[in-house]
Amino acid sequence: MNWAACPDVESIPGKASGAWVVKDTRVPADAVVDNARDGYSAEDIATKIFPSVPVDRIRRVLSFARLHENSPA
Repeated sequence: MNWAACPDVESIPGKASGAWVVKDTRVPADAVVDNARDGYSAEDIATKIFPSVPVDRIRRVLSFARLHENSPA
């Protein structure tokens, strides 16, 4: 997935090896999507798996991923 146009993620050299992470965290954006695919709700992801990420940001990342799931990396 091409995360470049998602305002809720960032890729910073030297931070998480430059991987796309949820903005202001070290949580990989792909991990958020993978957990949703495994059946976790945005609320579960935010409270049980990545409590450092606000649920509204999780929702926006998942919404972006749904809209762009077939975009090349």
